[in-house]
Amino acid sequence: MKITDAKVIICSPGRNFVTLKIYTDQGIYGLGDATLNGMEKSVATYLTDYCIPALIGKDPRNIEDIWHYFYRGVYWRRGAVSMCAVSAIDMALWDIKAKTLNTPLYNLLGGRSRDKILVYAHSNGANIDETIENVGKKIDEGYKAVRVQCGIPGLSDAYGVAKEKKSYEPAHKGLPPEEKWDTSLYLNFIPGVFEKIREVYGSDVHLLHDVHHRCTPVEAARLAKELEPFHLFWIEDPVACELQESLRLIRQHSTTPIAIGEVFNTVYDYTLLFTEQLIDYIRMPLSHGGGITHLQKVAAFASFYHIATGFHGATDLSPITLAAALHFNTAINNFGIQEYMPHQKIVNEVFKINYKFENGFMYIDDSPGIGVDIDETAAARFPYVTARLPVNRKSDGTMFNW
Repeated sequence: MKITDAKVIICSPGRNFVTLKIYTDQGIYGLGDATLNGMEKSVATYLTDYCIPALIGKDPRNIEDIWHYFYRGVYWRRGAVSMCAVSAIDMALWDIKAKTLNTPLYNLLGGRSRDKILVYAHSNGANIDETIENVGKKIDEGYKAVRVQCGIPGLSDAYGVAKEKKSYEPAHKGLPPEEKWDTSLYLNFIPGVFEKIREVYGSDVHLLHDVHHRCTPVEAARLAKELEPFHLFWIEDPVACELQESLRLIRQHSTTPIAIGEVFNTVYDYTLLFTEQLIDYIRMPLSHGGGITHLQKVAAFASFYHIATGFHGATDLSPITLAAALHFNTAINNFGIQEYMPHQKIVNEVFKINYKFENGFMYIDDSPGIGVDIDETAAARFPYVTARLPVNRKSDGTMFNW
């Protein structure tokens, strides 16, 4: 079997997606997700100009060797753009291999470890009353776990809070909008939100919260400690984690679980976090972290230190990544939870999906391969639209983490 061709499909059914399609001489093709929110064309160009020419003629079954060709064989390795491209290639190759063997992807990853995948929903509100109401709606929809974000009094913008009661989608057309932030207002307010939610809904529902890199280590330690009585499933990205040692201070002061890694690209971003057991969940998604080949190794490494998976799963990843993640989560032993933001219905005009949500869990069928397909004619109806994530400034104008 040989790779005969490959192409990149860019479309925007409600939001931008980049899909890699790899063809073989046996008529079998595979799909990979190459979407990098706000930087989509950078990945598309890297794939088209540099990766695809090197793929032609290779045996798609040699996944491990091809992975290292595009990782070790590139002197300027790692980084969001290149690792997103490697991930897309890897995902498509696994799709081809599973289709060739006429079996669902999870069977190539060790078979079933579970029958269903626990997921968490997003819920937010402009104020505490609206947030509490919206959490209740998610519980009524069957979710067992809910990520909670809330507007902060005195701030016009708060991460994760939708504007004008629309679905939360942070990417904006054109240049990035600027948002304002004040960590002290946030720290004084957010523990009270979770206190109220526990008073209303009790302790059975899992509650999660995303700090979005906006605390210093000592601020994050304070927040984690103050949230302890409300038994959160996790706090996500409490600090900007380029300095991995910063997690030590949080661990010294709190037992609130920590999830890290949505913006990570390789296992090397995790080594200290694993070996010192400074986190509890890894967030790096298949489409940004080297694909299935690399994430198998990362998840196995994490398992030695009692660390579970909790992959990023927002709508800035295509249905291909979500389906691949469900296969992966089905197979590995140290699965924790999967983020789930349903795509807009218009996305299903382009992508044929093979999964469903039911009563707090996701289920995937036994279609060969990843099981998701793309309608290229439909995709052509939704041309690319430039959209960027916001940037963030403190209230005094200092540039900060968004």
